[in-house]
Amino acid sequence: MRKLLLRWVIDAVAVYAAAALLQGISVEGDAVGYLWVALVLGLANALIAPIIKLLTCPLIILTLGLFTLVINAIMLWLTSLLVPGFHVDTFGAAFLGALIISVVSFALSVLTGVNREDRRKKDD
Repeated sequence: MRKLLLRWVIDAVAVYAAAALLQGISVEGDAVGYLWVALVLGLANALIAPIIKLLTCPLIILTLGLFTLVINAIMLWLTSLLVPGFHVDTFGAAFLGALIISVVSFALSVLTGVNREDRRKKDD
């Protein structure tokens, strides 16, 4: 449970970083708004993204995996349609925002050691 909450906060911080760095992404409200965006984005990535990746598998293979960046941008744009107060202006903003969210989320996961326990269990 602790790992899930920490993952949620990390994603909210990553969304905050994207909104702070890009003019095309905005979140109205305070920290609760960022937590809502992180929750919906996480659900979209867990439920919808695998289906889209399965359907676009040949395109992902053809582009050596780079098409997953486009899928991440689509998930961010879809989140902006579902969460009131969260706005993504253009596809370019969604693309760069998804890239920033991925990098910040990865960096914070490494720094906090969120996935460290999983790696230790695999090594044993």
